[in-house]
Amino acid sequence: MDVDRRRLFRLGAAGAAAGATAPAAAASGPIGMLGLDATHFGLHPGSAEDQSRILQGAIDEAVRRGMPLSIPPGRYRAGNLMLPRGAQLFGVRGATRLVLSAGGSLIAATGADHVTLAGIVLDGERRALPDRGLLQLEDCRAVRIVDCEIVASGGHGIRCVSVDGEVSGTTLADTADVAILSYDAAGLLIARNTIMGAGNNGIQIIRRETGEDGTIVVDNRIENVANRAGGSGQYGNAVNAFRAANVIVRGNRIRHCAFSGVRGNTASNIQIEGNSISDAGEVALYAEFGFEGAVISHNTVDAAALGISVTNFNDGGRLAVVAGNIIRNLKPRRPAGTDPGDAAGIGISVEADTAVSGNVVENAPAAGITLGFGRYLRDVAATGNVVRKADIGIAVSVAPGAAATLISNNVITGSGRGAIVGMAGRKPVTGDLSERGAEAFPHLMISGNRIG
Repeated sequence: MDVDRRRLFRLGAAGAAAGATAPAAAASGPIGMLGLDATHFGLHPGSAEDQSRILQGAIDEAVRRGMPLSIPPGRYRAGNLMLPRGAQLFGVRGATRLVLSAGGSLIAATGADHVTLAGIVLDGERRALPDRGLLQLEDCRAVRIVDCEIVASGGHGIRCVSVDGEVSGTTLADTADVAILSYDAAGLLIARNTIMGAGNNGIQIIRRETGEDGTIVVDNRIENVANRAGGSGQYGNAVNAFRAANVIVRGNRIRHCAFSGVRGNTASNIQIEGNSISDAGEVALYAEFGFEGAVISHNTVDAAALGISVTNFNDGGRLAVVAGNIIRNLKPRRPAGTDPGDAAGIGISVEADTAVSGNVVENAPAAGITLGFGRYLRDVAATGNVVRKADIGIAVSVAPGAAATLISNNVITGSGRGAIVGMAGRKPVTGDLSERGAEAFPHLMISGNRIG
């Protein structure tokens, strides 16, 4: 893949050089060794006129000849440009700017495989788009969007439907809705992008029916994600996977999102690893509803209403590993729009078939770790964790129906209400079970904890 990208950069540079040095030619365009110069089709940098027809003609001719199209630096007004199969558009990074003049999208492709955009700025000028992307791709394979900028979209930045390929090294800024939205991905890589300001979600991976997705979201920087559409968590997330199985979210830097840093809803086998999250309004890292399988490991969370939640055993949410995370500085309340009775100020919360090990939680106004809710507790092990400065160190359900739970070899210090406390729903109903009383609850095994 790196070899391919280097080749793309060479093509783009060569195309730009051709635009600067080639003599004027007929509308058919000069044939260079590596591509065609769009200005030789009558494209004029800086013109106030709509140049859609000219640019579309240049795209079509380049595809007909099986060659890339080079667009030199400048500002070009256009809209509703269609990419045929094999279209390859190259610009000068940060200097070649296409500006939306009219239409549902600036650039779109349907059923067009092997399309490439590199080094081009797409500027939506905040024109409203009806549930479309400034860049709209449908039923496309082997797509490459690299080193582009997508700014001021009045809808989504990039909207993909049944697409495989990659979006990488691209900046998306000031997006009214979702920066990168994918439906029914067929093998998508979203890597090393920068998202600065999105109205609803940063990256959203959706399947219309629950099933295999496999999108990889890696090494992106995502900041300032709002929740303009409202709701109780569908929006306002840096990364949101819905009904999408086997999604990997790794190594992303996420800051200031209205709800979650990473949210998996009915997303089985999700892997959330090595992300850095700060200032999340609700749950920083979330696996919820009807999923089976989640790995949440080696993340850092600083400032969230709840650090990690693995929940909804009542809807089939089960089977997880929560390991090696650092969670600190929890907030005492969730954002507006959520149930005012929802928990907050908690480091880690899990319910069923889950190992919680090697985590560090500090400064939790309610509890460092909560295990279960009412009867929704089964086969949970909390071992080798460090909990500091929490009102309750580990809160565990002792309601009728709660099942096998191991709490051992944890270090718990500075707990105001107790190191290990039994709960009925959200209400503490026991003293400190690390000292006495655990034998009254046969589903609990508590041993080897260091309390300070």
